[in-house]
Amino acid sequence: MTDVAERVKSNLLDFEMNEQGHRRNQSRAWLIALVCISVTSVSVYLVTFFLDSASSPGVSLMDLLCGPGARQALANMPEVIAGVLGITITVVAIIVELASNRYTPRVTDLFVKSPANVMILGFFVVTGLLCIWVSLTAVSPHFIPVVGTSVTVVAISICLLILLPYFAFVFNFLDPHNIIEHMGNATFKAIHRGKRARKVQRQAGKRASIVGIEQLADVALNAIEHKDKGICMHAVDTLGKLARDYFTIKGRMPDDWFVMTPDVVENPDFVSMQAEVLREMERKRFWFEMKILRQYQMLYGETLNKMRDINYLIAINTRKLAEEEMGAGEERTASLGVKFFNTYLRATINGRDVRTAYNVLNQYRLLAETALRKGRYDIVLEAAKRFQYYGQLGFALGLPFVLETTAYDLCTLNEIAFDLDALCQRELLAVFLEVDKEAEEGHEFEASLRGVRKAQVKLATYYLTHGAEDLARTIYEDMKGELPARLASIREELAGITSKEFWEVSDRGGNFDYLEPERRAVLPNFFGWFNQGGKDAAVGPVRGA
Repeated sequence: MTDVAERVKSNLLDFEMNEQGHRRNQSRAWLIALVCISVTSVSVYLVTFFLDSASSPGVSLMDLLCGPGARQALANMPEVIAGVLGITITVVAIIVELASNRYTPRVTDLFVKSPANVMILGFFVVTGLLCIWVSLTAVSPHFIPVVGTSVTVVAISICLLILLPYFAFVFNFLDPHNIIEHMGNATFKAIHRGKRARKVQRQAGKRASIVGIEQLADVALNAIEHKDKGICMHAVDTLGKLARDYFTIKGRMPDDWFVMTPDVVENPDFVSMQAEVLREMERKRFWFEMKILRQYQMLYGETLNKMRDINYLIAINTRKLAEEEMGAGEERTASLGVKFFNTYLRATINGRDVRTAYNVLNQYRLLAETALRKGRYDIVLEAAKRFQYYGQLGFALGLPFVLETTAYDLCTLNEIAFDLDALCQRELLAVFLEVDKEAEEGHEFEASLRGVRKAQVKLATYYLTHGAEDLARTIYEDMKGELPARLASIREELAGITSKEFWEVSDRGGNFDYLEPERRAVLPNFFGWFNQGGKDAAVGPVRGA
């Protein structure tokens, strides 16, 4: 509990520091702009005034400002300030509306409620009213409102001076990346409102958090439509960060936060779900995570075969989310990420997108590795069985490389399970040896079936170099019915790969068939069993011996 509390404090501190840093940078930019414009304006005016007053000695600046001419000019100031305010609002409204149509309607709400925007437009209105009131009191020749006139002149000057910084603020605020940051921060604040004592505030926070998640997804969806990959990636990352920040305070949320209220049940992402599923979500307290992952599912389908980088990023964020749950001790919801990985793979195979399947399987395997290290063997075995299932499904649909990829990923999982002496290593090995059974019924894709066998031989060499001959012989028993010619080609291919790095650009980077020198050295020992009918043969060198 101490670690969780420390993480909560750390995340909240980071959030506040980012907000303060953003405000400081914005204030500094405003101040520099105001100082530069003010100094330039005052300098030009004073220089021109003193040049003109040189030919008219005895003229006082204050006498001019409070004279009859100044009163007439002051009477026109309300029109000037009203005109400037009208033009400003018109321009800003057009810009905000364009951004709202491009990204999400939430832009308008965020902009209108921005403290800086409220203060600036409020100052314009106050100055306009001040001009009206001072000009009405300056009609009498016996009363000169010196202070009122001076304050009005200063206020009007400030209104004009801040126009350029204000427009800079508007364009900075409407930068799509800044919009995403504002929306993420606003949604996180809405979640914090859900922690408050009053039930009304908690329900308002729940509704606002749902709206925030959906609108972040809308930004990503609109970015996909306009091919704005960078904006879409930022929105996807923000959704993932929002989920991980939520985990730091989830344990402190009140019980009714997790209740499936009408705001949640009637939401489009949940309205079609059976009552039993909704009750399960309420019992396991993961409707918020489900909401974010449902947005990921929607975005994944939209970008499949179009923007593969987004598919990879969604897989990465789903893995991080599931790992965060395991790290936070969320035993009941850690398998949620596994279900969504299965959903991604189903959609990918149906869409016949082999490259995306290759990269998504990599993230799925990394999740299983984390589960292995944390002792979550239920998740590991579930993931391994799904590797087997989707590998065979891909093979049946004419995507043999999917089966080969799952084989090498299962090989890696078995190696890690052996290193950790995991309790599930025998069961994991059994799944691995079954991965190509259904595929063997047809031989249209011999190369990929041979690739599965190469992955199994690769694991056998790992066992032999670590002195686990019994496990290596389990693999031999599974392979002893193979044709000699096929075994010979497998041995030749594995022995011939000497470069660890793959010769093309790849997210994984490594070569599936590469074996370290000590593992290549035991290939003759393993294949010698086939020649001797399985009789004992020398195991060969053992690492570290």
